[in-house]
Amino acid sequence: MSTAARARTGPRPAGARLRSDPASPGCRIADYPFYLVNRAAARYAIDMGKALKGIGMDLPTWRALMILHERSPRSVTEIADQAVIRLSTMTRVVQRLDRSGLVRLASRPSDGRVTDVAITPRGLDAVRRVREVAGRMFQRAFGDFSAGEIETLNELLVRVFRNLSLAP
Repeated sequence: MSTAARARTGPRPAGARLRSDPASPGCRIADYPFYLVNRAAARYAIDMGKALKGIGMDLPTWRALMILHERSPRSVTEIADQAVIRLSTMTRVVQRLDRSGLVRLASRPSDGRVTDVAITPRGLDAVRRVREVAGRMFQRAFGDFSAGEIETLNELLVRVFRNLSLAP
């Protein structure tokens, strides 16, 4: 039975933890969670990148615009942290967005060393176009998932991220 089929049929046997742990002699790559997460994320990045290219966007731009759509203005550092992208990369993305009129940059009044990024009306229009593309990708990936399954997946991924973010 495939990993995907086992995921749909319910809990896995107790040996699943041993098959998932690279330190275990019984580890199987197909049961290693980071392999599966990376495989899904890589497939998404390839497909979403192609879809976004059709509207003149890319993944880092999509992330920055969606983050700013939720709350604007934000500092470049906040956007990079939220998007889990290096600050130098996000700085280039934000500068590109500024040149295209999708965001406006300004020094933070309370601390001139901080650059705040605010989404513009043109940026909001770009968000609408990007959300249409992302919505189609979401339906393709999660169309056969229940709301509860999506909620559980999100909770588990947040937990993994939080565990990884804890200082060793």
